[in-house]
Amino acid sequence: MRVPILEGVPPRSPYDDLVHPRTVKKPTPQVEAERDLVVEDPSSGFVGAVVRCEKDVVHLEDRFGKVRAYPLGPGFWVDGRPVVLVRPRPQAPVLPTRSASGSTYLTGARARVAREGRIYVEGKHDAELVEKVWGHDLRIEGVVVEPLHGVDDLPGIVRDFRPSSGRRLGVLVDHLVTGSKESRIAAQVTGAHALVVGHPFIDIWQAVKPSVVGIRAWPTVPKGESWKDGVCRRLGWEDDTGYVWAQRILARVRTWTDLEPALIGRVEELIDFVTTN
Repeated sequence: MRVPILEGVPPRSPYDDLVHPRTVKKPTPQVEAERDLVVEDPSSGFVGAVVRCEKDVVHLEDRFGKVRAYPLGPGFWVDGRPVVLVRPRPQAPVLPTRSASGSTYLTGARARVAREGRIYVEGKHDAELVEKVWGHDLRIEGVVVEPLHGVDDLPGIVRDFRPSSGRRLGVLVDHLVTGSKESRIAAQVTGAHALVVGHPFIDIWQAVKPSVVGIRAWPTVPKGESWKDGVCRRLGWEDDTGYVWAQRILARVRTWTDLEPALIGRVEELIDFVTTN
């Protein structure tokens, strides 16, 4: 059967199905809702920067501090153009290159079998601070740190430990100043294989720089008054010194730069001493 040709209608061309590139509708680009990205909701005119992105919701904050939540997806503008907001792709974790003590961080390194040598530090808080800053180094070197509960026990501890070549003992003492009881005891036990060093601070709290904990200086506490309790009273802190240490002080220490040089040098000296055969 022949299809009739309508008069006045040109025959169909093989090029009729082609579409000019300018007439093709391009897909709306997807943009990750990264923090601080400036986004506009054209339906309301609200313009804000991304402050948080959850599973299906993005939170925008405008220049007046007002925050609005929107579902992720189409309907937004960025730089004057429509976009589809999507969740940011998870970033690969950045591995540290330096430990908290400033030494080279050895990724994947296994802790060395513990040496016979030891480092004793005076007090639980002292041990926690040394572990937080020098823990990586100590595990690599196989050095165990133990708390010393009072310098008066030091002569007996050294005698029972029996330091020798390959079994060195290092001790860190609080408030080690010339002429003090601590200095006299330190002199009794220091030898070729035992080293006692100390910092000048009344308590290890003072070894943390005041600026790190948000104060101008550590307050002066009269002799005879409990130093930690006196500090808490004068600064208006909680009367629980354990909580204050854990939450207000230790939690804010990140690296060796948060500590006073007088402590840093003594700890480094002890590590070198104990690890030298």
